[in-house]
Amino acid sequence: MTKPSGTSAAKQQAKRAPTSYACAECGMTSIRWVGRCPECQAWGTMAEEGARAPALAMPALVTPRNAAQSISRPDVAVAKARPTGIAELDRVLGGGLVPGAVLLLAGEPGVGKSTLLLEVGQKFAQQNGSPALIVTGEESTSQVRARAERTHTMHAELFLAAENDLGAVLSHLDEVKPGLLILDSVQTIASSTVDGVVGGVPQIRAVTAAITAVAKERGIATVLVGHVTKDGSIAGPRALEHLVDVVLYFEGDRHTSLRMLRAIKNRYGATDEVGCFEMHEEGIDELVDPSGLFVSNRDIAVPGTCVTVTVTGRRPLLSEVQSLVAAYSSAGSARRSVTDLDASRVNMLLAVLGRHAGVQLGDRDVYAASVGGIKITEPSVDLAVLLAIASAAKDIALPSTLCAIGEVSLTGDIRRVSSVQRRLSEAGRLGFRKALVPQGSDWSHIAGMKVIEVPTVSKAWDFVAQL
Repeated sequence: MTKPSGTSAAKQQAKRAPTSYACAECGMTSIRWVGRCPECQAWGTMAEEGARAPALAMPALVTPRNAAQSISRPDVAVAKARPTGIAELDRVLGGGLVPGAVLLLAGEPGVGKSTLLLEVGQKFAQQNGSPALIVTGEESTSQVRARAERTHTMHAELFLAAENDLGAVLSHLDEVKPGLLILDSVQTIASSTVDGVVGGVPQIRAVTAAITAVAKERGIATVLVGHVTKDGSIAGPRALEHLVDVVLYFEGDRHTSLRMLRAIKNRYGATDEVGCFEMHEEGIDELVDPSGLFVSNRDIAVPGTCVTVTVTGRRPLLSEVQSLVAAYSSAGSARRSVTDLDASRVNMLLAVLGRHAGVQLGDRDVYAASVGGIKITEPSVDLAVLLAIASAAKDIALPSTLCAIGEVSLTGDIRRVSSVQRRLSEAGRLGFRKALVPQGSDWSHIAGMKVIEVPTVSKAWDFVAQL
């Protein structure tokens, strides 16, 4: 029996080259195909990625382009952020867009990502003296132009291109030479040098790496739009978030006008800021003072309402909690309905209310919700929720100029919360004259406001019942 030639043996070895499979959701790799990803537990997301990488080998030594420098040496080449002209976006970014920085903006379909970025592109072209380029892989240029006319974001230095090929995108960069690139979205762009379907793990990784390299080399501020999965996370491998400098989430309920922009990663600023916007038919507007959306405007106080102050990022926001208590008529247990609040904490507050304040609601239906569509899960709203429910149960209207801040424990104590001074200052600025806070809170005098420290739930209810 003759042995196969060297060429034939190499071909047979290439045919037997093992392949790997990667999860389209989290990027986890496996040597064999499985129906369910062992890492993120998603079904049907394992796709063939190609031959496994060879064993790691040490590369040959090369001369570095730049010598290592002391960290204490001043760097004159540090890029400064350029304001976008949208104050709420600059607040989240830490000052504006940095040349060469790559941002990833994620959000649910229809939340307003493209509308926001269209205004960002128009402001950039208007203020920075360099063109802005929007590359859309999901819409035609006529669709984007129609939206720009409707939202009044037209500008001569704002360029549009509808492309799905990475090579064509790079050609547009050579031709337009923009200072800002907006790629909507990264999952719709494919590279001809990489195998795999559009939006798959290899394609997303290759496209993002190529765009990032070009952006760093030419100093182009780049915004990549990313899709989200059913659970709200960014679609594609987790490596996508590590390749970029800033990761932003654009959130909001399509049934309300409020939109919130948050940063979960920011190499140029803090990640505890939040930007507020309002969507309408003619586009999107920033909300410098959004508290008015979360508080009802009424002249006469009504039972079942209480105002509190939450801290979103570093921004204090006034929020109103509403409650309705009614006798249930159907058989079985009483109903508990909670909207935009933590249902488990509301049930806990009902138990505390009955045990420590003498307000028994076991045989009555209880409804609780926040105003304006904002989700409130911060423990500092416990006292306001409890007082709103007690107010509805006893048919006692709390003063419209009263706000309540504090976390309620199972023992009926009111625990201290952070940023009390900042919360009270915001409430005082908007006309509130009385405030209930936990005993021992760190605060100083605020002109025109009476601050009452209450140690327990019973003391707080006794105080408001006498007003």
